Amino acid sequence: MHEILEAAAGLANDTIALRRDIHRHPELGLDNPNTQRRILAALDGLPLVVTEGSGITSVVADLEGAIDGPTVLLRADTDALPMTEDSDEGFCSTESGRAHACGHDAHVAMLVGAARLLCDWRSEVAGRVRFMFQPGEEGAGGAAVMINEGVLDGVDRAFAIHITPNLPVGHVACRPGPLLASADTFHVTVIGKGGHASTPHFCTDPVPPMAEMINAVHAVVTRQVDTFNPSVVTVTHVDAGTTTNVIPETAFFEGTIRSVSEETRSLVADALAIACKRIAEAHGCSADFRVETGYPVTVNDTEQAARVASTCEATLGKGSYLALHAPFMGAEDFSYVLNSVPGAMAFLGVCPDDITDSRTAPPCHSNRMRLNEAGLVHGIALHAAMVLGN
Repeated sequence: MHEILEAAAGLANDTIALRRDIHRHPELGLDNPNTQRRILAALDGLPLVVTEGSGITSVVADLEGAIDGPTVLLRADTDALPMTEDSDEGFCSTESGRAHACGHDAHVAMLVGAARLLCDWRSEVAGRVRFMFQPGEEGAGGAAVMINEGVLDGVDRAFAIHITPNLPVGHVACRPGPLLASADTFHVTVIGKGGHASTPHFCTDPVPPMAEMINAVHAVVTRQVDTFNPSVVTVTHVDAGTTTNVIPETAFFEGTIRSVSEETRSLVADALAIACKRIAEAHGCSADFRVETGYPVTVNDTEQAARVASTCEATLGKGSYLALHAPFMGAEDFSYVLNSVPGAMAFLGVCPDDITDSRTAPPCHSNRMRLNEAGLVHGIALHAAMVLGN
């Protein structure tokens, strides 16, 4: 397995160059045509059966091994975030308001590197490898679209890597069971009766009940949710009124619900709705409460998480694997894949080498997020080893 790491190291320069090229030209959502062209160009000439998505700018590439075996899917996401980059890297985004601050550029480059390595080692590949290059992870649900287009047809197991600057290079973290949370949003409009701010008794002010609701939705988590089956509720946007002497007719707030089980996910949504509607009624108002369902919980298969652990130790060295004791409250649309086939996602350490404590590194989604490109070699090797370690 150490030969895989050596082979991956030989691909480092090309992998870094591809990553930086994609980083300079980030694209959003389901429409990543330039990134798709770069992927197709990078795969050109390899013994792969390549298919472009019909509804989105995805790429699926199949490698037929020389030995009978399972079909293993390896996935990378391709889209960026709608934000400004302030990392001061020499290859910063050239697109205003767009940035690869979640490492998807690295995910693409590592998976292309793994495709090249596995093509070179085709005689050692048992079964089929399916390389899934997926746009629209940042909220657009590209994985679900690709599943509808058949990306999981015939797939026996799946694996994905997500980089993190908050782990040292040379380390991989994973766990069986819930790895990442579900991500839903809630939206509340409190409806009262507007009027002059000097005569609130002639009005039905929606602002006081909104304030009570904001306190109440946070209390739902601390009072109704099992500490060991957690949820996070955060109010992120509040809007009411236009000036100082007018009581508005409506007040509005919204936020996010994160949970690590479907049971808690449903409990919290129902409890928030009840709390908001009853508080509104107590103030003589009404409340329109709406939940938008987002990504489900990302759940690693127990056997596949164990495979990650053993493969990591064999490929990257003893002590490279870190067992996570609890899930993170971020969300991933790889959850749709793991809902359909057994598999696992793992976090790959890419802490910049000028930061001594990885916990202090600007994390994913930070405008100052940077990564250590030395870690990309480990990602290539782990992708390949998850196939060759059958």
